[in-house]
Formats: sequence, structure tokens, C-alpha cells
Amino acid sequence: MDTSPPPSLRLFLALWPDDAVRERLRAARDAWAWPRGATPVATGKLHLTLHFLGAVPAERLPDLRAGFAVPCPPFDLRLGRPALWHGGIAVLAPHEQPTALLDLQARLAEALASLGLQPEARAYRPHVTMARRAGKVALPPQGPDIGWHVNGYALVASGPEGYAVLQEYSCAD
Repeated sequence: MDTSPPPSLRLFLALWPDDAVRERLRAARDAWAWPRGATPVATGKLHLTLHFLGAVPAERLPDLRAGFAVPCPPFDLRLGRPALWHGGIAVLAPHEQPTALLDLQARLAEALASLGLQPEARAYRPHVTMARRAGKVALPPQGPDIGWHVNGYALVASGPEGYAVLQEYSCAD
């Protein structure tokens, strides 16, 4: 009898940049002077997390795919506030938090709860992680101004080989 635990997926919901936005994020990341030991985030992993789900049984994936389809209008996001967070996490935050972003994050929290999953209790701080272990990085005197027209979000799996977009969702007027 097989007593191994059922397979699980490490999942998160995110704003997933298109190639043009990803390239601007890469350029902003590469413009920072990272200290020795810092680990810049790989270009293909740059994103803005909406919710981290953690390990979820793979058998739940069909329900999750359907359950995370929530209404959202397209919106514009402007990234450009560099910051260094506790633990040496260097981030690029929005200049302002658009109401549409906060509404989308809240709708997805409701979807999580309706699917029996627990949204994170800590306050939501939208950002793109640029590097880890960057404890002594000198923040750029002025951040970039990266415009991002958001017209969707994604359900993403994180694994040893990287990230895989499992489902894309469209935002429509």
C-alpha cells in the first residue's frame, strides 16, 4: 500500500508581466549595484504577487482554476519606488496603489476563502522583488518609472525548475 502523501503544488496568484514590462523590470534590476552575496531575481521570475497559496494538493487544481476567475477591469500600474525590506529583500513598489489593484487582490482573497483556503493575514504590500540577501545595497537615488497596463493575472506554480503559469485570467471592461 502506498503511504506517500498526495502530490502538491506550490502556488501563487500574480500579475504576470508581458515581455516589454519584464524587460523594463530587468533593466531596473540590473541598474542597481548589488553587494556581494545578493541574489537578484531571475528575469523570468519577475512578477507582482497578489496571493501566496503555498502547497496545495494537485487534485484541487481544476477547482482552483475555475474559482480564481474573478471580475477585474484593466488598470494602469506605475512601479518605481525602490525599497529595502527586513531580511535584505530589495523591492520595487508602485508609486501609488491603484484602487483596481486593491479590489482585485480583495476579490481573490474572497475566492480563496470560498475555496477553503486561508488568505495571508498580513497587510498587502504590492511589490516586485528584485533581489534577496541585498542587505547592504545602496538604493538608487531615484527609482525607474515603469508603466504597466495590467489586463490580466495568473495562477502560477513554483517548482525546482522555475515558475510555470498554470492559468491566465483576463481583465475586461
